[in-house]
Amino acid sequence: MPLLLWTAALALAPTAAAAQSCPAKAPEWATQGLRLPVVEGEAGGPDDDRIHLEADHLSGQTGESLIADGRAQLRRGLLTLQAEHLEYRQRDDRVKASGQVLLVRGEDRYQGSELTLNTEHQEGYFLEPRFFLGRNQAGGRAERVDFIGKNRMVVRGAAYSSCELVDGETTPWVLTTRRVRLDFDANEGVAEGAVLRFYGVPILAAPVLSFPVTDARKSGWLPPLITTSSNTGFGLSVPYYWNIAPDLDATVTPTLLTKRGAGVEGELRYLRERWRGEVNGVWLPRDLAADRSRWATRWTQQGDLPSGVRYDWHALRVSDDNYWKDGLRGAESLTPRLLSSTAQTRQRRLLAVQGLGEVEQQLYARLQQWQVLQDTGTGNQIDAPYQRTPQLGALWNNRGGPLQWSLQTEFNHFTHTDASRLTGSRLHALGQVAWPLGDEGWRLTPRASFNAAGYAVDHPLTDGRTRAGRIIPSFSLDSAWSLDRETRGFDRALTQTLEPRLLYAYTPWRDQSALPNFDSAALDFNATTVFSDNVFSGVDRVSDAHQITGGLTTRYLDQRSGAELARLGVAQRYRLGDQRLTADGEAATSRFSDVLVQGSLTAIPRWTLDSSLQFNTDADRVVRTITSVRYSPGPLRTLYASHRLKRGVSEQLALGWQWPIDGLLAPVQRLFDRDTPTAGPVAAQRSASSCDGRLYGVGALDYSLRDRRISGAIVGFEYDAGCWIGRVVARRQSTSLQAASTQLMLQLELVGLSRLGTNPLAVLKDNIPGYQLLRDPRAAAVHPTASGGDTDTP
Repeated sequence: MPLLLWTAALALAPTAAAAQSCPAKAPEWATQGLRLPVVEGEAGGPDDDRIHLEADHLSGQTGESLIADGRAQLRRGLLTLQAEHLEYRQRDDRVKASGQVLLVRGEDRYQGSELTLNTEHQEGYFLEPRFFLGRNQAGGRAERVDFIGKNRMVVRGAAYSSCELVDGETTPWVLTTRRVRLDFDANEGVAEGAVLRFYGVPILAAPVLSFPVTDARKSGWLPPLITTSSNTGFGLSVPYYWNIAPDLDATVTPTLLTKRGAGVEGELRYLRERWRGEVNGVWLPRDLAADRSRWATRWTQQGDLPSGVRYDWHALRVSDDNYWKDGLRGAESLTPRLLSSTAQTRQRRLLAVQGLGEVEQQLYARLQQWQVLQDTGTGNQIDAPYQRTPQLGALWNNRGGPLQWSLQTEFNHFTHTDASRLTGSRLHALGQVAWPLGDEGWRLTPRASFNAAGYAVDHPLTDGRTRAGRIIPSFSLDSAWSLDRETRGFDRALTQTLEPRLLYAYTPWRDQSALPNFDSAALDFNATTVFSDNVFSGVDRVSDAHQITGGLTTRYLDQRSGAELARLGVAQRYRLGDQRLTADGEAATSRFSDVLVQGSLTAIPRWTLDSSLQFNTDADRVVRTITSVRYSPGPLRTLYASHRLKRGVSEQLALGWQWPIDGLLAPVQRLFDRDTPTAGPVAAQRSASSCDGRLYGVGALDYSLRDRRISGAIVGFEYDAGCWIGRVVARRQSTSLQAASTQLMLQLELVGLSRLGTNPLAVLKDNIPGYQLLRDPRAAAVHPTASGGDTDTP
């Protein structure tokens, strides 16, 4: 049997209805008004178990049978039956209906020629019905439906689709089965002779297929995952989901890559009362391209211990340095070449300390290690950070009172993968006390702080010592005001604020050139750090400062909504003395720092503008700019552009878009539309405002103007046909100045059924500002099931 046939253990069960760009619409026959609408709390409502019968003509014998003709309707609880002719036999509680029979069971609708049904046990049959499932916003037709109780049924000769099924015409997609048994109590459906056709072409088939019929989890095969990449070739993965227990499940995914060979991916998830976690792994026994075994593993867990202690750990490791650039799965990270593994515990509690009032105490312990994936082929090396083995600390701060104070003390033992690097231990303490004065309109905060550290290193320092220490005090005086006035602009009432700020900071110089530097690095100079009294992060380096920083910000706020419509801010430092310890190692003798200017504008409908620049007053030129603009005139329409310049270092241009491009591929669209019905269970009649047959272009480009090369690109199309969506997305990522990887993602989404192929939605959402999904995935199940819902499991 061909591979696609047996991999069709795809969950061909209907999935939960999803919110979409155009709302789903049931067929007209399923929404026609009932003569007696069901209203909770009234006679004949869902809680009423009595029989209610109404018609133009009623006849019969009391206690035997009743015959209703002409617009007849019978109702019992949530069940409503409407027909031209009804015969109700009271002795066995059975009703026979004929002539335009409409049966309503909850959100589901059935219409056919003849029905026999026991209203209490809901047992009977329906001949040649059409059906519409409200939960899925999809339906179809069948030769016969046998009801075997309220939650069990057998459907024979069924055709299911979210597109309209029209005799003699090709339906965009349809699932046909010889026989389907549905048991909602057991959450099981069994289909026999299932065939899925797309525009008349069989794409999946299975002789026997089991699937869930509710949102609950169920063991079974998930939709196959198809990938195409320049590094791995064509890939086919067939996930199997195992619902082991209510708090334990697993997914095992056999994978075949044409360039890499066969492998397996696995995921184990567990959820206990006080702890939970997830284990993932990828294994290629023999990578055909690398001629070796490749693997990746990830393990995360978090939980609670006695005495209010919380813990968590995260471990991520791969087999070799080239794993990240070969495009193999299992090592996804924000820093793909720097993989972190951490384990930590922490306890937080309130203490009542005499003379200090209520004090919050935090105790913590941590281990942190790194796996650095060096690019040995191009010499593009990265500097690995130090590992903390271990990190132990405590933090105290007050909870109220006129004075604000905090004290942190911490011990770290630093190791490094490079044996030539200095290693050792550090014990440090950070403390501060502040006295905030003022109210909502003004604030004056004097603050005194200190940074103390002691070192014990494994090898002598440059001055010959193995033990060293220092303590550096600091003082600051922070003053800020907030003034506002009412005004008008942009055709609305506004509140304009004026927010000046002055910060005086003094930190004496201390010689730290001979001391280790385990975790300090230069801070980026921006609107936030310009008001910092230290130009370094971490503990090991503290810059001297004798300076005043001034800033002024004005904002325009909508008086009705409080939304910020515009902002403009400027800030600059003035040094009262030379700064000897700087990020570049050269003393700063200039009295004025660079000027920072920031602005944003959202008052113009559909437009969002942001810009910032850094101006060097000595060189009299702009040294850094960041500018972005976004135009979003409506749903599923966004254009984005940004420009980033750091003079002498980099210049980057970024573009992003999601936009309907109807007419661009009109010949292809007409090819699909030629035999396509213009209406269906989830699609309204095509009109100028309908989303049916709409083509969207999506993409994002990152271009380095300095290197004259594209560093990253995503280009694709989304076609929304109402009852199905097609996506074609190509992604190219640079792995070095000389190499890049290319991935092609193809996905077919059958609305109301499943998604087939590679899921590009997360890629589009993460890289295109303002991107909106054509179908909202929040309606899909949180846990993967065999229902064929969207999944990107390993």
